[in-house]
Amino acid sequence: MTDTPQDTPTMPPQQKGRLAKLLPLLAIATVAVIGAVTLKDYLSFEALADNREALLAFRDAHYVATVAAFIGAYVVIVAFSLPGATIATLTGGFLFATFPGVLFNITGATIGATVIFLAARLGLGNGLEARMNAAGGAVGKIKRGIDENQWEMLFLIRLVPAVPFFVANLVPAFVGVPLWRFVVTTFLGIIPGALVYTSVGAGLGEVFARGETPDLGIIFEPHILLPILGLCALAALPIVVKALRGKKEL
Repeated sequence: MTDTPQDTPTMPPQQKGRLAKLLPLLAIATVAVIGAVTLKDYLSFEALADNREALLAFRDAHYVATVAAFIGAYVVIVAFSLPGATIATLTGGFLFATFPGVLFNITGATIGATVIFLAARLGLGNGLEARMNAAGGAVGKIKRGIDENQWEMLFLIRLVPAVPFFVANLVPAFVGVPLWRFVVTTFLGIIPGALVYTSVGAGLGEVFARGETPDLGIIFEPHILLPILGLCALAALPIVVKALRGKKEL
């Protein structure tokens, strides 16, 4: 009498497909957790201060390689939501001055944001968007409101300093924002904040000489915050106008 082999349970193809789509997002989340624990001492102002001479020497000897390495590091920091994005922005100003440092900062941040946007869109975005489109009541109204004001909403979440950068990367992926629109609004929307912190970084030489730390709360100073809030109001104006027109039609 021969033993008949038992069938081993296999994962349904549909479930395998869902798991495959989630892998990039799970990888990002895993690296983010590991990085938050292991890299916080390396991506810090103290680390920049301690290594500033070596960084400047390498920049002077290998400028193009330094630019490429810097943008690549910025992409990784943003894409994996690692600690140190603000320090990276300061470093861009310190190494490359306000310009072209701000351009390198914005480029790295935009590419990194696009990576996490695509991972979130692949893993959860399409399914979540479909459920929101099919939903009625308050959820359906919110989704329709976002769809009707995508440009304005995207600029708003980039301009408002209180919105965390990773949140502004994930939310658009979950509500069906087109990739090109996400990239354009990210690149343009982060310019004011990036310009402020890059200019702070450009002055770090004097800060190091005095043995001080930079004032990272400078973005909340009235002479800087008020123009940014003005841009926020400008971005929100079309939403307000549409809402008022809708009430009149009712």
